[in-house]
This record gives sequence, C-alpha cells and structure tokens, in this order.
Amino acid sequence: MTPTLLSQPAPLSSASPAIPRVDSALRLSLRPVPNRRAVVDGAWWPSSRDAAAELPGLIAAVDRLLDRVTLRVGLHGDAWQHIPRRIPARGRQIRIGWLRHADPRVITFSFAAGEPVVLLIIPSGTAAGAAEATLKLTAQDIAGLSIEAILALVHWPAYPAPRATADGSARWEDQGGSLIGQVAHSSMGRPTTTE
Repeated sequence: MTPTLLSQPAPLSSASPAIPRVDSALRLSLRPVPNRRAVVDGAWWPSSRDAAAELPGLIAAVDRLLDRVTLRVGLHGDAWQHIPRRIPARGRQIRIGWLRHADPRVITFSFAAGEPVVLLIIPSGTAAGAAEATLKLTAQDIAGLSIEAILALVHWPAYPAPRATADGSARWEDQGGSLIGQVAHSSMGRPTTTE
C-alpha cells in the first residue's frame, strides 16, 4: 500500500463548512483500517512545527480517509509552536490537547466512535529519503514494532535521549521542551493521551 499524500490548505475560518481540497503537499501515510497491535497507525510529515497552520488540513484528511469525525487531537505541547485550543472544522470545533506526558513523536486523534488513531510525526526538517521511507513503512503492517524499531528500519538517526536538568525534569535536545514523567501506555502498548 502506498502512502496517501494530501495537500496543506489554508486554515479554515470558524464559519467554514468546507473540507480542504486534496492534492499532493500534505504528506500522510494512514492505514484505512487501524491495527490495534501496532504502536502507530501511520505517519505524518508536516511542513513546519506551526500547529495552527498544519492541523486543519491533517484533521480534514484523517476524517475523510477514515470516514470518522475527529473530536479531539492530542499532541506534546513542547514539540509544537502556535498551538490553538480549538480548530474549526466542518461546522464544529475540535479540541486540541497540549499533553506534557505524551510521546513528542506522535499525535493522537480521538473520534466520536472507535479507537483512537496514533500517527508518528516525522520532523519537518527530515531529509526527503528518510521521511518518504517512513511514510511507506508505516503504511504496511508494522504490528509488534516499537517507534524505535520503525526508525531503525528506515535508518533514521535516533531521537536523542532526554537529558536531566537540575530540577529533575528532562529536556529533549532537538525539541527544546521538557518531558515531565513517562509516556503512558495502554494494555496494548499504544501511547495514551491523558491530561
């Protein structure tokens, strides 16, 4: 299965009922039927770390591809810039959760019905070859692979380990943010998003 590639449209106004148009600039890989044994359901390669600019198109694409209605998006607060509290989409407001205890490498979508969907975030500055390999790999059956194993298979440089600070918290070298606590996992090994 090849990754689904969609465009990055302009942000929607709060009154806009339209779905952003589809073309080739939003870089997204998403399995149509999520595998509960996989740690991620696909990958996304945003153009920037600006959540307000990037999320409207991603939300519209995920809703359309899965034929679901996104109610909430959870992301690590220190991994993004310009994070809005809510994003308008098709006549509703989608709540954005700024999660400090989540894995900064993923974004989680919660829906009105069904299991959440977790996407691996490919940092915007990643080389095209590594990013495209990650998009292709996550479109396949990756059940049983950890995020670290996925990244190793596509020969990504490892995410740096958090380094301890004087106050006992940790900071990610490449994200500039702090990671307070551990990533929570469900009984299936998937990252959870709790505030």
